[in-house]
Amino acid sequence: MFQGNETSTATSTNWRGYRIAAWIGQFLLAIATAIVFVQVGWQAAVILLGFLVASFIFVLKERQLPTLFDLLFVIAALLNAGGWIGLFYQPGPYDEITHAFTTFSVTLALSFLVYQPMLTLFRSHRWLYILTIISFGLAIGALWEVFEWLTATINSLDDTIVDLIMDAIGAIAASLLSLRALQEKINNH
Repeated sequence: MFQGNETSTATSTNWRGYRIAAWIGQFLLAIATAIVFVQVGWQAAVILLGFLVASFIFVLKERQLPTLFDLLFVIAALLNAGGWIGLFYQPGPYDEITHAFTTFSVTLALSFLVYQPMLTLFRSHRWLYILTIISFGLAIGALWEVFEWLTATINSLDDTIVDLIMDAIGAIAASLLSLRALQEKINNH
């Protein structure tokens, strides 16, 4: 859907430069995954490998996703790689920023793929579209928190609450950028 419609400006959500940057980011993510495997262990490396595989799938679905979505997903994966190397446990908001950005980018890419058949319906119901994407993002964030709780990645209710707030911020941002991409798609057709 988006192939052939890649515009020549960086202000578009479908600029070709974003896809090139995503490929470079994937190369860096592959290196980061190997480093995490050696320094941290196989569990963290498997999570990053999941991000890497998903990012390849997103980039290969170039006809369905705007190129900016590919790049944002790869950046989120790189932020998570930095976290697994140790930045999650340093003072400062790294974990919170990563949570918000990861939920933002995952929601953005997955929601556009999942709701692709309904985009023409959403065109005339923008508020419904925004609420649907936000709900989708909140569900993704909640599932991730359950995963963190089950794997004992976290052991604090306060951390879970803050993470869910950051997930909500990421989901809201994803809904707004997704709406912009929908508008762009409508204007291009």
